[in-house]
Amino acid sequence: MKKKLLLLTVLGSLLLSCTANTYDDIVEPEVAEEPELVTFQDVRFIFENNCQNCHSNPPQNNAPMSLVTFDDVVDAVENRGLLDRISRQEGAPGLMPRGGPRLPQATIDLVVQWQQDGLLEE
Repeated sequence: MKKKLLLLTVLGSLLLSCTANTYDDIVEPEVAEEPELVTFQDVRFIFENNCQNCHSNPPQNNAPMSLVTFDDVVDAVENRGLLDRISRQEGAPGLMPRGGPRLPQATIDLVVQWQQDGLLEE
C-alpha cells in the first residue's frame, strides 16, 4: 500500500508539473542595443568635402586655421565655434562653408552628435 501511495504521489507530481508551453512560447526579454558612438571616422568626410578647400594645410583664402587632422577639428569644435559657424541660417554672416550653401541639417546633426559623444577619434 505504501508503494502504491508513493507511486501515485510521484506520478501525480509529474503530471501536475507538466506544461503545455513550448520553447517557442517563452519570451526572451529584448536587450536594448546601445547606440553606436559617432567617431571622427564617421565625420571626417564632412570636413574633407566641405571645409578643406580653404581650411587646408596651409590654410587658403584667409582661412584662420587648418581642418585637416583630428586635432585641428577638435580644436575648432572646442575653441573656435565650429558648431556655431556651420549651424547658422542660410545667408547669416559667418556661415560656413563660406559662400554656402549651408550644410544639410543631417550633416550638422552628425557633427553635433560626434561632439556630444565625446569627440572620439576611433
